[in-house]
Amino acid sequence: CYPSPRQAGRPADANTYEAPIPPLGKRGRGPRSGAPSITGYNGPMSSQTPRRLLFVCLGNIVRSPLAENLFHHLARQAGLDGKYQVDSAGTSAWHAGEAPDPRMRRVAQQRGLSYSGQARQVGRSDFARFDLILAMDGDNYRDLMRLAGTPAERAKVRLLREFDPQAGDAGQDVPDPYYGGAAGFETTYRIVERAVKGLLQALEGGEL
Repeated sequence: CYPSPRQAGRPADANTYEAPIPPLGKRGRGPRSGAPSITGYNGPMSSQTPRRLLFVCLGNIVRSPLAENLFHHLARQAGLDGKYQVDSAGTSAWHAGEAPDPRMRRVAQQRGLSYSGQARQVGRSDFARFDLILAMDGDNYRDLMRLAGTPAERAKVRLLREFDPQAGDAGQDVPDPYYGGAAGFETTYRIVERAVKGLLQALEGGEL
């Protein structure tokens, strides 16, 4: 996630689309995929066609890898191994090739979740590869909406905290704890965990 998104610049191939941030609690119904493998850093676990989800933050080292792997973990616990494919990316390339932030991984490991991986930058091809793209904050959302080339691609982009039952109108962003202390990483973990649980419930309930 790294420096403030407002200092980040925009993806090189972004267009000029200006997207308003959607209000919380107004979940649209998107098309469902066919029969859905949960995949993540460990690779595919099924030959079935998955429902494909991409989690996106700024640098792809703190928030989005956590969301990706929490979703993978929770879906597996729920016995949904054949239904979802998950990945994560960043709107910037500053950390491309780097492992997830060790501070976030330490907090996750204390709760029984271990993961690794390499950061990458989101690209135009991701809009074709994924059915749903979850932004961690409003700046990520706007960058993704600029990068999207068609209304159908823009319709795939959502804010992750739309699915956090404790998020209020002023709480649409998953905070980036990169420059803070340990407490910030704890807070971010709890928010992502709630939102990912809500997302999985919405998917399984046919809301998406």
